[in-house]
Amino acid sequence: MERLGKVLKEVPELQRLHHDTPSFEKWRRNAEVAVAKTFGGESGNVAEFKKIRFLPIVFTSGSLDSDIQAAYVRGLESATSVLESMLEEIEEYWEEDKQSSEVADSRVETLPGANKVFVIHGHDESVRETVARFLEKVRLEPVILHEQPNMGRTIIEKFEDYADVKFAVVLLTPDDVGALETCRADLRPRARQNVVFEFGYFIGKLGRGRVCALVKGDIERPSDSDGVLYVPLDENDGWKMRLLRELKAAGFELDANQALSA
Repeated sequence: MERLGKVLKEVPELQRLHHDTPSFEKWRRNAEVAVAKTFGGESGNVAEFKKIRFLPIVFTSGSLDSDIQAAYVRGLESATSVLESMLEEIEEYWEEDKQSSEVADSRVETLPGANKVFVIHGHDESVRETVARFLEKVRLEPVILHEQPNMGRTIIEKFEDYADVKFAVVLLTPDDVGALETCRADLRPRARQNVVFEFGYFIGKLGRGRVCALVKGDIERPSDSDGVLYVPLDENDGWKMRLLRELKAAGFELDANQALSA
């Protein structure tokens, strides 16, 4: 508003000057730049301002100076109206847009799950606690199902109620063993069935980009899960930075310094 107001204040002085004054061309360029900077170079407001005529519709070398001057003054009057309308647009609509945006942002912050990460785990309590504490240190809220109150709900009801999150971390730890029916002797370590079930649930609910699987050891991975990120739980804690990158890509605002100290 200050930028456009400055341009507008110069109009009365220009109206008292002759149409061929160098000050007018300077003002016209400054006005176009001000409108473009305010509304964007491709906006309709820029095109509208450029349409303003400061010369007669029919202009030849024989045109009377008085006619040219009259067209010049009318053009400045039109420019005044257009610029005043643009200022009113800013005052009336931009403030509403700003307030609407602020309300929308506040709603996003208070939405269930806005800062929550569901932690799917098996029997390995050490891994579960390590990952949960890492999430807390980067100011996220880990959701661990067994820590939530039952309130008379079945397991699946409770799971669905707490699954309203933006991201899920799956802990694939070697808690069970299994094999094909035809190869019963070839048992391999694998995650528990509840982990596999919840893993698939969140892939369907959130999409593969919002699910990260942390893998402990050489275990059997669930079939049909290609494209999901599998991150080894290495002893050097390299998984922390890889998980951090995935969380940031999912829209969480995280402090890298906090992550490094976590």
